[in-house]
Amino acid sequence: SEDEISKASNLKVTHINLNDNTVEGLELTDKKAFSVQYHPEASPGPHDSRYLFDIFIELIRKGKLIKL
Repeated sequence: SEDEISKASNLKVTHINLNDNTVEGLELTDKKAFSVQYHPEASPGPHDSRYLFDIFIELIRKGKLIKL
């Protein structure tokens, strides 16, 4: 639940389902990681969630600059 997630210091809720208030998106604030529990490329349209793909591509670009 969102309450349980909010107790974790490194998790941020980014998406909530408007129909049943379940968590549908998370971000790890201490790492370069996020997730969504739906198909962002599907409805309502193919460009409505483009920002998620933009964020993902930017994380990949930044990750390539880091030498391990």
